[in-house]
Amino acid sequence: MISKFISFKNFHNNKASQKTKVNLKNILGKKSEILKSLSNNYKINGNIKKIKKKFKNYKNIRLIGMGGSILGSKAIYSFLKDNIKKNLFFIDNLNSVSSFDQKKKYLNLIISKSGNTLETISNVNVLIKKKDKNIFITEDKKSYLLSLAQILKSEVVHHNNYIGGRYSVLSEVGMLPADLMGLDPKKFRQLNSLIKNRFFFNALLTNVDSITKLYNKKKSNSIILNYDPRLENFLEWYKQLIGESLGKKGKGIQPIISNMPKDNHSVMQLYLDGLKNNFYSFFFLNEKKSHKLKKNYLSKNFNFLKEKTLNHIIKSQKLATEKVFSSKKIPFRSFEILNRDEKTLGELFIFFILETILLGKALNVNPYDQPSVELIKQQTKKILIK
Repeated sequence: MISKFISFKNFHNNKASQKTKVNLKNILGKKSEILKSLSNNYKINGNIKKIKKKFKNYKNIRLIGMGGSILGSKAIYSFLKDNIKKNLFFIDNLNSVSSFDQKKKYLNLIISKSGNTLETISNVNVLIKKKDKNIFITEDKKSYLLSLAQILKSEVVHHNNYIGGRYSVLSEVGMLPADLMGLDPKKFRQLNSLIKNRFFFNALLTNVDSITKLYNKKKSNSIILNYDPRLENFLEWYKQLIGESLGKKGKGIQPIISNMPKDNHSVMQLYLDGLKNNFYSFFFLNEKKSHKLKKNYLSKNFNFLKEKTLNHIIKSQKLATEKVFSSKKIPFRSFEILNRDEKTLGELFIFFILETILLGKALNVNPYDQPSVELIKQQTKKILIK
């Protein structure tokens, strides 16, 4: 178990190494804005109560951003959609600009740490109108988007310049959108209580040690077997976190999301009998509400499906896959999520942020920068200027 909300089965039942314990102690002991944002001690920049009150009547909200600026909010909306009464639209790629009803009132939330992100600037240019209401989240320094916000007389919330985009989900970047969705930001920030939870930290430490050992055995592909469609955007957030944080110095872990049980009928044969450079993570949410099969339409050969729900069938397929993996000695870990709320999702965010930072230490790479990505930005600009 990680907590009463998340059941966790690790790769091995090994004890945490002293080195990983020391690394975690050092990380938690440092003054870090990233870690502060995971706890209730973090103070969001800007008057969020005022902003929330000002825009409470807007039912349609468009988030415009790229990568870490938007993936966290997208994960929150997908996972908790049943509890959210507003409609959110995410514009997070070029050519993804949909046709919006011009008669509707939209609140645009534009997010870019630098304020100069090319794709965000392009989408803003195409989408927003003068009559729109806009909120900008960007650093308090000269930039295109900050200048535009001032011209449009828009609300501005300053992005914490010590928190990179992929680590920013529990800062103003993810929590202002969560607040506008009608959720409670305080429920996401669980580090204060998790510090006292030995199950959480034991799971975290042994998990990091297991992944490090697998990596040293040349298993560098992390295949994520996802059994819950509403977790897909959370896993996209995780994919960026692990990929951008660890892919340096010829090292890194390649995250690959596989949607189950659909992929039993496409790539499972490869997973079971193909190359042995993978390790696997199962993600499953035990849904309380699920469609039940109609017994009148079942033949005698399928009587075993009577009274079964879709969730029951999916869980059976997941358990069967785990058993086959065990018999073939394929390394895997398994997360079973027992509740769909802010607290549970907050624990998942914190677990994987700490996991990534610890893996950076184990691989001897800086988990906070992304130097080579800047090369593409520079080359793109040179080509466009020609």
